[in-house]
Amino acid sequence: MAERKIDVLVIGGGMICEEAVLPTIFQERRLGNVGQITVVSLNSGIISRLREVFPDEEFVGLPDPDTTPPDKNVPTGYKELLALMGENGLVYVTTPDHLHTQMILDAVNAGQDVVCMKPLCLKVEEAWQIISLVEQKAAYVFTEYHKRRDRAVRALRYRFRRGDLGEPLYGHAWIEEPKYMPLDKFKLWAEKSSPFEYVGTHYADVYHYVTGLMPKRVVAFGQKKFLPTVGSDAYDAIQAVIEWENGSAFWIQTSWVCPDDNAKMTQQGMMFQGTKGEYKAEHADRNCYFVTDEGGFEHYNPNFMKPYDDWDTPGVKDWTGYGYESNSLGIRDKLKILAACEGKSGDEAVAARKGLLKQWSATGCRALPRQALIGVAINEAVRLSVDSGAKFVTFDERFFPKLA
Repeated sequence: MAERKIDVLVIGGGMICEEAVLPTIFQERRLGNVGQITVVSLNSGIISRLREVFPDEEFVGLPDPDTTPPDKNVPTGYKELLALMGENGLVYVTTPDHLHTQMILDAVNAGQDVVCMKPLCLKVEEAWQIISLVEQKAAYVFTEYHKRRDRAVRALRYRFRRGDLGEPLYGHAWIEEPKYMPLDKFKLWAEKSSPFEYVGTHYADVYHYVTGLMPKRVVAFGQKKFLPTVGSDAYDAIQAVIEWENGSAFWIQTSWVCPDDNAKMTQQGMMFQGTKGEYKAEHADRNCYFVTDEGGFEHYNPNFMKPYDDWDTPGVKDWTGYGYESNSLGIRDKLKILAACEGKSGDEAVAARKGLLKQWSATGCRALPRQALIGVAINEAVRLSVDSGAKFVTFDERFFPKLA
């Protein structure tokens, strides 16, 4: 086939876009896999900031800072761009969680494939809307649960599926972030989410990814002690217990009120107990740290996504880690889709697409929409339990949560 390059449209320009998505896309362009890059955000002020962060990278930024005031919001500016993308297009949705659904639906209806930051969305009803449209259009919609690419998690899945750990009994995970996340990074939308929905969902997905089990019922507890005293109605912390279909239980604790001067941005780890063995891992402290005059003590996690010296080109950064691997997977998958459809049209191209999607779904490694549905269902159940005073929540056959 002729050499293909993916034209990328990124919707959103916040923290995850800046720290993981754009570095990945820029590196994929250097590797010859990406052509034009367009970033469309809420306002031109965000585009100006991204240009300061990435002064040496070319990309189209909209709204244009040269023609649009930085305080003028254009929330639907992405829609007109979708219509201009061709068959080589790929859309990254990096906006706050509650905005994902409409953007995904708009992109798929425009004939585009999508990489969406986790979670897919916040409501099971919306997840089924996405599933229905995706399966009708044979579209690729990949939810970027990057913990699946963490080698510490991949090792657990591999050893569990070999039978080394036996049948699941129980587990515990923790993922906790500083106060500046809801008060600064996410201050415009923290109240619409929670530490569980934003980061705890990673570990709910991990348990499903590792074991293949489906959730049976959930009970959750939430606290609002600190954040309301400083003007935010977001939850300080949420803890959830998920019972799975085999009777195993998994406890996840999440927080947005760790000290701001914590030596690591995210505290995270997991343990898993089976009938034949156990697993324990600290997923943040990888026994690597720096101490500098400017930054003080810093836990350094080389495994997520960090820049290193490129092996071949002086002065170029080589981004490496499971964050990069996960975000670049969408580009590599899109290239495979284009290769499978090369020279085909109509029903033959659709059949080729469906064949790849069926193959990827069978491996269970990619969070395609039906797998991403599990995290959405648990998120909605946790919120329902917390808001109902820690009542148990069960699921129906389509994973809609309901009070027990």
